[in-house]
Amino acid sequence: MKTLVIGTGGREHALALALSRDPGVSEVHVAPGNPGIAAFATLHEVDPMDGAAVAALATRTGVDLVVVGPEAPLVAGVADAVRAAGVAVFGPSRAAAMLEGSKAFSKEVMAAAGVPTAGSRTCTTAAEVAAALDEFGPPYVVKDDALAAGKGVVVTRDRAEAIAHAAGCGRVVIEEFLDGPEVSLFALCDGTTAYALQPAQDFKRIHDGGRGPNTGGMGSYSPLPWAPTDLATTVIDTVVQPTLDEMARRGAPFVGCLYVGLALTAAGPRVIEFNCRFGDPDVQPVLALLASPLGELLHAAAEGRLGDVAAPRFRDGASVTVVLASAGYPVSSSKGDVITGVGRAGGVSDVDVIHAGTAIVAAPEEGDPGHRHLVTAGGRVLAVRAVGYDIADARARAYAAADLIAFPGMQRRSDIAAEPLGVVEGASLADD
Repeated sequence: MKTLVIGTGGREHALALALSRDPGVSEVHVAPGNPGIAAFATLHEVDPMDGAAVAALATRTGVDLVVVGPEAPLVAGVADAVRAAGVAVFGPSRAAAMLEGSKAFSKEVMAAAGVPTAGSRTCTTAAEVAAALDEFGPPYVVKDDALAAGKGVVVTRDRAEAIAHAAGCGRVVIEEFLDGPEVSLFALCDGTTAYALQPAQDFKRIHDGGRGPNTGGMGSYSPLPWAPTDLATTVIDTVVQPTLDEMARRGAPFVGCLYVGLALTAAGPRVIEFNCRFGDPDVQPVLALLASPLGELLHAAAEGRLGDVAAPRFRDGASVTVVLASAGYPVSSSKGDVITGVGRAGGVSDVDVIHAGTAIVAAPEEGDPGHRHLVTAGGRVLAVRAVGYDIADARARAYAAADLIAFPGMQRRSDIAAEPLGVVEGASLADD
């Protein structure tokens, strides 16, 4: 099988790497990709938002499967263009991707499907926002209705901050705060059937202890020994399958990855949000532990025959991912800072260095016209992923490798996958 992954970040690097290690995959193409992916896959220039260009590239390269990584191209309908060209694609249609493209639509579908989730109000005026904040009380959860690159959510006890965020968004969804540890569960869907991947936990806030502003994710780990052993089955039965059935009833069958962000509350698992693609970095440790061929699973889902292949299997052990972010993140990012130590870190046993926001630039000042530097090119720059025999071992390997990497202003958390496991991110928000 020949595969084409669309995107530039850590998620796409992790997906392409897993496909490259699948014996059933003969070629891995990525567009546009990044410097890390270039080490093992063929890169192509393409605008990920241009459906016609992506479809043309898929046809020209003769690939059997396209995997669209980021949410923006999916919401823009890129998968529709690829399907129309007769190429199998893992990723929902424009209509189905509205599960992430609009928080209000997502809530509407959950209500119709009977999915357990937070109470919410969709607001378009300042008066509606104020009334909803009063109804649910602090901590306040305010979500931009539209896509916001993982940073459209504010959870705060500061009412003024909540009102200011809402004012900058247009239409917002205001929700009750769900108290409990958060879990990421990824479901591979073919429109009617779904398989769950192994749950993971993501660390969203920039600083240790779950403090500071939300980010796109500063680290993750899997498995979750503290979570209910039947969590994946429960979520498929009570969340994913009802959602697939509802989307099919609406004439928009969901084919791709349905990301279910959960809070494990005292009343049971409740949905915080849906995404229409794999999460980053939380899918990275999950893919590191996947024992089944990823290409076979994604291709079967894309062709509507997921039930014909075996459910995903996972190897023993654990995996931990630590994200290295640039100066200023998440408010801004620093670009062009020289990165050192990536090669040494990647040489550590059972470690992969996943590129997210990097670039290669010429460095003629070194005296060699062909000399080049790896530099920062975004907020989240690299992710160091390790596999170990348990969480503590994987964590130690990840941080030992991360210690070898440096660039000016580098930010990282020191408590990814640290005890106590299952800690509530942003737990301080629930304090009086």
